[in-house]
Amino acid sequence: MTDDAVPSDSAIHVKNVCKSFGLLDALRGVSFDLKKGEFLTVFGPNGAGKTTLIKILSTIARPTSGTAFVAGYDVLQGDARLRNEIGVISHATCLYGDLTPFENLVFYARMHGLNDPPGRASQVIEEVGLKARMHDPARTFSRGMLQRLAIARAIVHNPSVLFLDEPYTGLDPHAAVILKEHLAALHTEKRTVLMTTHDIARGLEMCDKVAIQVRGRIAFMDRVGNVDRDRFERFYFETVENRQKT
Repeated sequence: MTDDAVPSDSAIHVKNVCKSFGLLDALRGVSFDLKKGEFLTVFGPNGAGKTTLIKILSTIARPTSGTAFVAGYDVLQGDARLRNEIGVISHATCLYGDLTPFENLVFYARMHGLNDPPGRASQVIEEVGLKARMHDPARTFSRGMLQRLAIARAIVHNPSVLFLDEPYTGLDPHAAVILKEHLAALHTEKRTVLMTTHDIARGLEMCDKVAIQVRGRIAFMDRVGNVDRDRFERFYFETVENRQKT
């Protein structure tokens, strides 16, 4: 594939991406296109390859075959500019426990080459509601607070594409509600979001498009407006059951 084959309004363009680990096929010909400003939620059972897909799109892993472009950059080329266009939030916070939120974010802001790391760090800390604890060690934070700080880390450089890999893992109901509010605020017409989750209700209410991934393939994808939300959970389990037999 050449750059000319990628639609100009695409934020994420994936074509026949495969990933094998020895005899295990984690991804088997995944293809889809996500336009700038869209929010895609991907549901799927454990082992479906959802995390592998995010690792490839965020340049942490390389596909065995196929092509993928994110924010106009070929993920296979290793262009350093792509790293400034993406942010990743997962159950692993990628934070330093002995550092404060302010110190963590100044560090990441400097890594991204921002002009005013302390100023930007203070700004995003306030945005995620952690100003009162900005000088406390991150290791003293609850799981919910750490996830909010992880959001701040992921957006400190104002990326155009966000990858959310099971962001609700380990959160109590109150922390999950707070997280949902922060994630909803991150979805703008200028920022594209791809989220994997097992939480069907939250996943559906936040997205523009919904997909089901099973055994390394996209088994279903459509606009959320075309989905019967009341029956989607049953449809999801039927789809997973049927595809796991093939």
